[in-house]
Amino acid sequence: MKRATLYRRQVLRGLLAIGAFSAASRLTGCATSNAPTATQSPSGNKDLLVGFIYVGPKDDYGYNQAHAEGAAAIAKLPGVKIVEQANVPETTEVQEAMRNMIEQDKATVLFPTSFGYFDPHILEIATDFPEVQFFHCGGLYQEDKHPKNVGSYFGYIDEAQYLAGIIAAHMSKSGKLGFVAAKPIPQVLRNINSFTLGARSIRPTATTQVVFTGDWSLPIKEAEATNSLADQGIDVITCHVDSPKIVVETTEKRGIYSCGYHSNLSALAPKGFLTGAEWNWATVYTEIATQIQSGKTLMNADIPHLLRGGFKENFIKLSNYGPAVTDVAKKSAEEAKDKIVNGSLVIYSGEIKDNTGKIVIPKGKKLDQKAIELESMNWLVEGVVGKIG
Repeated sequence: MKRATLYRRQVLRGLLAIGAFSAASRLTGCATSNAPTATQSPSGNKDLLVGFIYVGPKDDYGYNQAHAEGAAAIAKLPGVKIVEQANVPETTEVQEAMRNMIEQDKATVLFPTSFGYFDPHILEIATDFPEVQFFHCGGLYQEDKHPKNVGSYFGYIDEAQYLAGIIAAHMSKSGKLGFVAAKPIPQVLRNINSFTLGARSIRPTATTQVVFTGDWSLPIKEAEATNSLADQGIDVITCHVDSPKIVVETTEKRGIYSCGYHSNLSALAPKGFLTGAEWNWATVYTEIATQIQSGKTLMNADIPHLLRGGFKENFIKLSNYGPAVTDVAKKSAEEAKDKIVNGSLVIYSGEIKDNTGKIVIPKGKKLDQKAIELESMNWLVEGVVGKIG
């Protein structure tokens, strides 16, 4: 990838000399959409050039595809153009990619989407380019520590995972659920815990066996983990990895149920797919782009440095139910969704114990979705079988 990135720099420099940016995506291995020149919008202002960077391919049926779909949505907005680069690892290569987009493509807004891009990479480049706005997915912005031109956005997708857990509990014959996870970071743990809490709200004895693969995209380990869970009699499996494709396809081959993640995976498992937790990044990206076009910035605190939302804000959605899902299961999930939206159901309401028996949320205490404690979650809820690390 480093060779491809360097090649991209050489090509774009040549194209700058002759003004033929439209050939960039054909000459490089990195996906670029729209000619990244500062053209005039109908209002007479220069177009807003927005850069998107992905850790994997844009068609991975997962994390990167969900972001790419959001990017495609804002590319349709008047006065907005985008440039994209895929398959950029969480190393100094992402710093090179960001510099290229700023210096050569003239991007003034960047969305480096992968978790590992934040610290130190975004933080370092943001210091070098204080006039550029950087928005990162999932990073925890700290006002007294981080540059003012850095922001963080994320969705409360664990709300959808809670509903998926409800569906899974209804559809499981054994009450034994499985979860294939990449890394035990707070966002992943929150999904595991919310899925389990949703399941146990229907079936108090339900368990979730978790397997951590160690990284975001390890197809072989993901397949092995899914098969291992199926061998243990687990009959509904979900995941939090970059591309759930392998997990969902493997469950279908094993004749068991699956719940998807990131994007709509129903086509991969026409029989066993139940539902899934999906992002709706088009809402987030449209909101941010529109604010910037109106003159708002992170630096002036016109745009929040921490942007979060769930079902109520339309940041997330639930995949359409598969053919196997019963009406009773659907009714339970929809009732829970309505309560989440109106605030009468708070997922993290005490008393809640972790899977070692320790009380982590005392009786009477409620942590709503904005609670900072949830952003730093480091425990697995009662009912989860497995350990962190």
